[in-house]
Formats: sequence, C-alpha cells, structure tokens
Amino acid sequence: MLRTLAFDADDTLWHNETHYAETQEAFRALLRPFHDDAWIDARLHDTEMRNLGQYGYGIKGFTLSMIETALELTEDRLDGAGLRRVLDLGKAMLDKPVEPLPGVAEVLAELTGTFELMVITKGDLFDQETKLAKSGLGNHFSKVEIVSEKDEATYAALLQRHGIAPASFTMVGNSVKSDILPVLALGARAVHIPYHLTWAHEVVTASGESPFPVLESIRELPTLLAGW
Repeated sequence: MLRTLAFDADDTLWHNETHYAETQEAFRALLRPFHDDAWIDARLHDTEMRNLGQYGYGIKGFTLSMIETALELTEDRLDGAGLRRVLDLGKAMLDKPVEPLPGVAEVLAELTGTFELMVITKGDLFDQETKLAKSGLGNHFSKVEIVSEKDEATYAALLQRHGIAPASFTMVGNSVKSDILPVLALGARAVHIPYHLTWAHEVVTASGESPFPVLESIRELPTLLAGW
C-alpha cells in the first residue's frame, strides 16, 4: 500500500532549468567574439561534467564552471569586467524568485494528510533549502532530503534510514535518469512528469513503451494515485 510520496524539487515543484537556459544564453553572448555557440555549449558542458566530482550540482558549481570555461575559451584573455559579468550571472540566478509550477500548490494541499510527503532533491544544501523556503511549499513535507547524487544506492539508503518499504514508496519527478530508473530498480514506483527543458546530463534514450506512468501535468497525479 502506498504510504510515502516523494517529489523531486527542481523542474518538478518549481521552475529551474529555464533559469539555466537564460543564463547560458547570456554566457554565449559574452563569448561570441571568440567562438560560435555550439562550441561554447560543448565546452561548458564538458567543464561541468569534469567538475561534478568537486563542485557537485547547483548554481555555485555552474558559475565556477562558467568562469573556467570563459578563461579556457579566451586563452585567459577575458578581462576583469568579463569575469565580473560571469559572477553577476551566477548571483542573479541565486537571487531569482522561486515560481512553483502550475497546479503544484493545489495538488500538494490535496495529498497532504493522505500520504506522507517528502522532497528528495540533489544540489547545493544552502541553495536548495533557500528555494524550498522561498517556494512557500515547505509545510506540506514531513521530510526533506538534499543529496549529492540520486542513484539506486542513495535511494536505498534513504528508504532504510526512514524505515520505508520500497513497496510503499513512490517517487515523482521530471528526470528519468535521477527520479525514475533508480527507484524502479529498488522495486518502488515512480511517476514521470516531464519538464519542457532537460539538462543534457539528465537525458536518457528510451525505446518502446514506457514502463512507468508519464503525466502531462502534476494535476493528473491525484487521479492516478486514486487508481492505484
């Protein structure tokens, strides 16, 4: 019997990837005198992947990767004003308001009391705690877990620590790689609610019919759960 319902945060509860896309476009504009957009994007992605083990996920690590990429692509010719511009882009992301996705507040209010609601998200601890507070959604959740990675081992450890049986657990999120496949591997359930933008690192190639429910909106979630 389903008892615990966990939600991813970024791009499941509130907008996030759109902020990265806007910032990356400004970063391209800064470096266009040196390289074309495709090469800038490729080098930034490579730098992010190389730095994940040191910086982890989140805006601060992204900002450091932008600085490193800018220096690399300009052969250290980017001046202080250019570096200041990159830092300002990162700070602007941290200062952005947190905008819940349509229907999220209403659905969480409807499900509160019927299920134990959790947040399981990855990223920078301070940044994710701040976003949850800004969102106004925190009161719906009895547990919040901010982790450095979302893989099968991480989910298994979380379930064990909280005494949650996989059969009673469902994860809801926008990333098949982070929110769906590791949870299914444990024998729990997962619900995919795609966001219109997906970070390249989170993209997986699917073939055939989806083995998990895919919803167009979180508003469809209560009906799906009622059918279970």
